[in-house]
Amino acid sequence: MRESLSRSVDLPEPAATADLAGAIVRALPARPQGWMILLQGELGSGKSTLARAILRELGYHGAVPSPTYTLVEPYTLPEITVYHVDLYRIGDVAELEFLGWSDLEDGLRIVEWPERVPELLARGDLLVRLEYAGGGRRAALLGLSARGDECLARLPQQLAALSLSP
Repeated sequence: MRESLSRSVDLPEPAATADLAGAIVRALPARPQGWMILLQGELGSGKSTLARAILRELGYHGAVPSPTYTLVEPYTLPEITVYHVDLYRIGDVAELEFLGWSDLEDGLRIVEWPERVPELLARGDLLVRLEYAGGGRRAALLGLSARGDECLARLPQQLAALSLSP
């Protein structure tokens, strides 16, 4: 069994979530094609906020609606397509093909509610668990693949530049 790298970060205010998104994007490879970032957390814990901030850091400047009803929102950027996916209403792995899941492998997938399809943990690269912590939030990050671990290994220097401590 693979030993995963992990980090955790306090997010005392919403701006810290945007800072974390920037650190994650800078720790990713220049073209994260085929990557999957999984976002877990209770309702309101900041999953969509983090997904929006990642999209902004990647250079997307338009509206970023929650994909709760559409299930998949694609964003075409000059270097990559990003798919923001919400699995809250999905019951099992078989339903992913109805979403055109295999067609999303060419881009970066940011997936909310991955626990609805537990098999994704074996296919993902990075898991970000968001939880309430006092008046703010806390993010626990876990590498799910070797490249996810490499990303997390680069994260402390990115967080230090933002005054967020891992």
